[in-house]
Amino acid sequence: MKILVINGPNINMLGIREKEIYGTKDYDYLKELIIEYCKKLNIEVNLKQSNYEGEIVTWIQDAYFEGFDGVIINPAGYTHTSVAIADAIKAISPIPVVEVHISDIDEREDFRKISYCSLYCISQIKGHGFDGYLMAIDLLKNSI
Repeated sequence: MKILVINGPNINMLGIREKEIYGTKDYDYLKELIIEYCKKLNIEVNLKQSNYEGEIVTWIQDAYFEGFDGVIINPAGYTHTSVAIADAIKAISPIPVVEVHISDIDEREDFRKISYCSLYCISQIKGHGFDGYLMAIDLLKNSI
């Protein structure tokens, strides 16, 4: 099994930004957590992070052409604004995509409660911190 994990804008700032929301562990810690978990499950994983919407769209499309079995995406701020990312997720169907958020976006500002991406994802996991990524991995593993 081969999955792609895409993180959107400002996820590279984990451990620095809004520690009361995202905690003190950094992006390198998150990457290592995901890599080690996938290794235990014998899952090939590729991790990417970008602050650029177009790059994220391209990576989603590439998941189709490169034969990924599933995608996990934390679109971050683009969750609430990007029809382009939502359309890319829709375009790669039937590859399952799980949307992950470290914080519970429903408990934050009103604009964060809207997710264009979730319309085309098989599930949305929010508010479980870094463990949400592991939950998404398990969900993909059990649904493929």
